[in-house]
Amino acid sequence: MILWIDGSHAPEENMRRDAMLLANAEAGAPPVLRLFSFHPHGITLGAREHPEDTLDLERCRRDGIPWAVRPTGGRAIFHAEEWTYSLAAPIDDRAWGGTQAEAYRRASALVAASLGRLGIPATMALSQRRAPGAGAACFASAARHEIEAHGRKLVGSAQRRTRRALLQQGSVLLGDGHLRLADYLRGVDPELVRLRLAAASIHAGTWLGPEVPLGRWGDALENELGGRAWRLEGAEGLFLLTLENPGFYTAALTQVER
Repeated sequence: MILWIDGSHAPEENMRRDAMLLANAEAGAPPVLRLFSFHPHGITLGAREHPEDTLDLERCRRDGIPWAVRPTGGRAIFHAEEWTYSLAAPIDDRAWGGTQAEAYRRASALVAASLGRLGIPATMALSQRRAPGAGAACFASAARHEIEAHGRKLVGSAQRRTRRALLQQGSVLLGDGHLRLADYLRGVDPELVRLRLAAASIHAGTWLGPEVPLGRWGDALENELGGRAWRLEGAEGLFLLTLENPGFYTAALTQVER
């Protein structure tokens, strides 16, 4: 696996990079786990959500809040105070592919174990739960195998599959920034949505404190993978992963894994 510590980008650019990784995996490239964050903070919507029905687009424009539509499904997220990941892999990859449920569980297990290394009591939900009036907010509900702490949602994830590849995206909450979504949803009571989001979710800052660097999570994931990862940083990763011939980094990864 390639572990790419990518850094911060605007919502549209982050989604573009994840779409690129999915296309690479579709072409037979090895699995890539990308870690990133959002700057400026902004909103992403699930692939099946309609922006004009979900968001108050005029308020987003007025407040300078960028938004983008994810390649994956799920519901709306305000990306602030979080670590974000994406995992792209061929469906036939023995470690990270498989059926939708298998791939989702494997990715979630890795994320939960890495958070455990940081002292966070992360567990996977055994069944699906949805808060009353959850509406379009991702963190108001938890699906099976999503990651929780003390019974409240800590990580929101969604997966997309093509004929030969999969992309799983997820957000690890570090603070209460996700609650800002309530101000930008269309046709809702913001205070009620904010209260329901706060009651259904929990953030890792409870254990880690504020402003934890992304590289710290990268270290935990690298340790959890036990030397089975080729770590790339920032622009280095973008250069290698945008090469037209994915065979170049496939060969390099093979050398690392020997």
